[in-house]
Amino acid sequence: MIRIAGLAGNRGRNLMHIADLAPGGAEVAVVLTDHESAPALSAAADRGIATEVVERGDDESRADHEARVRDHLDDYEFDLVCMDGYMRVLSGEMLDALPTTLNVHPSLLPSFRGDDAHEQALAAGVRTTGCTVHVATEELDAGPIVTQEAVPVYEDDDADDLKRRVLTEAEFKAYPRAVKWFAEDRVTVADGEVHVDGDESGQFPARRVVSDDRSRTLRYGENPHQDAALYADAGDDGASVVHAAQLNEGAKALSYNNYNDADAALDLIREFDEPAAAVIKHTNPAGCATADSLVQAYDDALATDAMSAFGGIVALNRPCDAATAESIVESFKEVVVAPGYTDGALDVLTEKEDLRVLDVGELGDRSDALAEKPLTGGRLVQERDDWVPTRDDLEIVTAREPTEEEIETMLFAWRTLKHVKSNAILFASGTETVGIGMGQVSRVDAVRLASMKAEEHAEGKSAAGAVMASDAFFPFPDGVEQAAEAGISAVIQPGGSVNDEDVIAAADEHDMAMAFTGKRCFRHD
Repeated sequence: MIRIAGLAGNRGRNLMHIADLAPGGAEVAVVLTDHESAPALSAAADRGIATEVVERGDDESRADHEARVRDHLDDYEFDLVCMDGYMRVLSGEMLDALPTTLNVHPSLLPSFRGDDAHEQALAAGVRTTGCTVHVATEELDAGPIVTQEAVPVYEDDDADDLKRRVLTEAEFKAYPRAVKWFAEDRVTVADGEVHVDGDESGQFPARRVVSDDRSRTLRYGENPHQDAALYADAGDDGASVVHAAQLNEGAKALSYNNYNDADAALDLIREFDEPAAAVIKHTNPAGCATADSLVQAYDDALATDAMSAFGGIVALNRPCDAATAESIVESFKEVVVAPGYTDGALDVLTEKEDLRVLDVGELGDRSDALAEKPLTGGRLVQERDDWVPTRDDLEIVTAREPTEEEIETMLFAWRTLKHVKSNAILFASGTETVGIGMGQVSRVDAVRLASMKAEEHAEGKSAAGAVMASDAFFPFPDGVEQAAEAGISAVIQPGGSVNDEDVIAAADEHDMAMAFTGKRCFRHD
């Protein structure tokens, strides 16, 4: 465990933040200040941290004052010194007598040294400032840089705004990071340079800097009492609903939920090379299909659950033609997403005042390899689930082998299933969905829901002879037995349950074909 001696000048908010976080297990052993009225003293005492006051006399030399500071610190064991608003430049002799000494300065050094860094930044008209954690030297606000953190400067900022934001958005991140690196023994300071082991780039870099621009303020968030805005990554020029042109400008702007659902719909139809259509509600597919023509794909997708598709989002992976547009407007939809529209299609679609028409441009390959989810205090980042099985990936585990038609349906079903919230079950026939059970906490309940949807809501479809896809293994045979009651003839699932033998036996008992993929496709967002 690394122990810190803190030199504070006033409130010592960075030191208190480090004490509260204990980055890398670091512990603040003592806080020393040269002002007996410094608020840092009471803040440290409240945390059980020892305190020392060493004021400098009016006629006292710097050397004598530093000697007294060292005398007071000699009573404590510490491995690192952290300065926080300690408004004195330490001498070389003092620095040599101490372990590595860090300081945090409220600018991106070497810019804007001194105690008026925020005023300098505003006067210079910079659009980005931040903070620097550096090794202290005899030179003011200099020394080898350990880490930095940037924050934007806004048009309406004053020095107080900037000071507050640099503290909470930059210093509170950078200083604990630097301390954690020292606590983990990852930092080497030698010959005026700093080297940090493991501070590398790559797919999951050691640090991430994200800068997005507010594209528009939305009417509200998921609910009317929530404010919301859309931020755009200007560096991403791939097909997206964020950058899509809204072709019927007179229609109302997209809502938070519209964007969320439209993005999910676009993700789904990008799975397919053949003409494909999907209808999305609350980021889940109400139906999806591929066919020889776009209009047939849309009709097949809609027929899965036309009732639930009411007010949904339509996504197409081909330019929308007039025939498809005519079919879309037969029932109420919120948004259509497509890589282009014919003039005839636009004539039809723009007659509907409340239907938003988005042109996302040519689909192409995805430019974003990662998906992320914000959490309180951070975010999760992962690779996108781009894996889909081929025929060669399927392990047939039942006595009956699937037919070629069943295999084709299995592969279609898996591509669609990836976009259904877990626990997820999908019934499919040919290359169209029949019934979808999503978001259940019980897998057998997801089977029941898919069966009910196929029985009660699907138009001209039936679960009899259909294929069932499951996003994770069946822990017990009951899910397969429930599917057999619905008439399912074949199953695709990851496998890997301790009860796989019982599940396979249940499939054999009902003359089902079953294939294992060896991979699951959970989706929890």
